[in-house]
Amino acid sequence: MDESRLIELETKLAYLEETLQVLNQVVARQQKQIDQLEARCRELLERARNSTESVFRGTAADEVPPHY
Repeated sequence: MDESRLIELETKLAYLEETLQVLNQVVARQQKQIDQLEARCRELLERARNSTESVFRGTAADEVPPHY
């Protein structure tokens, strides 16, 4: 293998390693965002359940008296 070919391969390898590092950072950042979004979704679902339950529970003032 001649020296120019070796230099070309080393250069490509260096670019590939850099690209891999960048992609790993992107994937890690995206996973963090996914985790945060999942946590927010769980929180919103819990809030929705709680608000739905409180609407159906009502209060004594909301109930119709038995003579109606």
